[in-house]
Amino acid sequence: MKAGYRGLYFGAERRALYGIVYRALTVTRVLAPLVRFQCHSPEYLYKRTQTIAWSDFLTPKHTFAVFATVSNSAIRHSQYAALTIKDAIVDQFREKTGARPSIETIEPDLWINLYLHANKATLSIDVSGGSMHRRGYRVESVEAPMQETVAAAMLALSEWDGSTPLFDPMCGSGTILCEALMRYCRVPAGYLRTRFGFERLPDFDREGWRALKCEADTAIRMLPKPLIKGSDASADAVRAARANLARLPGGRTVSVEKRRFEDIERIDGATIVTNPPYGLRIGKRDAMPEFVRGFGDFLKHRCAGSSAFVYFGNRELLKSFGLRPTWKKPLASGGLDGRLVRVDLFAGSRDAFKVADKPGPVRK
Repeated sequence: MKAGYRGLYFGAERRALYGIVYRALTVTRVLAPLVRFQCHSPEYLYKRTQTIAWSDFLTPKHTFAVFATVSNSAIRHSQYAALTIKDAIVDQFREKTGARPSIETIEPDLWINLYLHANKATLSIDVSGGSMHRRGYRVESVEAPMQETVAAAMLALSEWDGSTPLFDPMCGSGTILCEALMRYCRVPAGYLRTRFGFERLPDFDREGWRALKCEADTAIRMLPKPLIKGSDASADAVRAARANLARLPGGRTVSVEKRRFEDIERIDGATIVTNPPYGLRIGKRDAMPEFVRGFGDFLKHRCAGSSAFVYFGNRELLKSFGLRPTWKKPLASGGLDGRLVRVDLFAGSRDAFKVADKPGPVRK
C-alpha cells in the first residue's frame, strides 16, 4: 500500500477487497484500474475504451454510469469525456449483440470512472458501487448535513474508543452520533447497502463474499445505553437524528434531546465531538462569531475533565473560539477546507456524565 495524491493505492486478494469495501468507514470510493494511457483527443479516448471487453462486466439488461474528472488536458470538459466513454461502450454492445445497456445515473449496476490529468488517463471500475458515504441510514435530514465519511474521520482523529462517554451538543440530523455508534459497535459501513460494485467483477466469489459478510455482521456488538448521547436546539433536527439512528443496530438506545447547549448544566468527563451549524440553523452567518465564543465559554466552564473535538468549516471562526487548541488538523468537507481542533479541558471527574434539564446562563 502507498499514499498518493488521490488517495491510497494497494493490491488485495478478493476477500480483502470485499472487506475494505464493506467495512471501511472513512473511505469514499474504491476504484479498480482497468487501463492507463496517454490521451490527447476524444477520438483516442473512444478508441481505447473500445479495447476493453465490457461484456465481462455488463449485459444489455444491465445499467451503467460514467463519472469523470478532467484537469489540465486537451479534453477540457468532464461531461464530454464521460459521454465519449458512454458512446464507446454502447457502440461496442450494439455491434456485437444488436442491443445496448441503459444509462442510470442514480443507482446503476456498474459505475465507471475516468480520471484524466495532464493528458494521462486512468479508466477504472468503481468496486464500491457508488460513494461509500451513502450508508443508508439517512432517511431524514436538516440543512447542510455533515458527510458521513467526514464525521467518521473526525471520530478516527479523536481516537474515541468507548472508554469515555461521547456527546454531541449540536447533533443536527445525527451523523456524528450514527458514525460513533457504527465505530463502537463495529457496524460495517455497507451494513445497510444492498449491492456493491465488486459483484460485477468477472472473478466475483459469491460464496466468499457471503462468508465475509456473515463474519463481519456477527462481530457487531451491543451499545451500552448511556455511552452515546446528543442534543440540538431544533426539534426537526432531533426528530431526524432519532429516525436515522433507528436504522442502525442499537440506535434506539442513543438518547437525543431537544436542548440548546446553553441550557446544559454540565458535561463532565466525556468526549465531545461536534460540528457547529455555520449559521444556517441559528439564523444568520454574521452571528457565528458570538455563537462560537459562547460555545467556547460553555466548554471552559461546564465540561470538566472532557476533551472536545470541534470542526470549523470556516477557519476564521477559530479566532472567536476563545480556547487554545491542543492540536489542529486539516479536514476537507465538500468545498470547505476546514480544521478539526482538539481542546483538553481542566481536570475533573471522569466518572460523571450528566446532561441536566436545569437551564443556566453561559458564564463569561
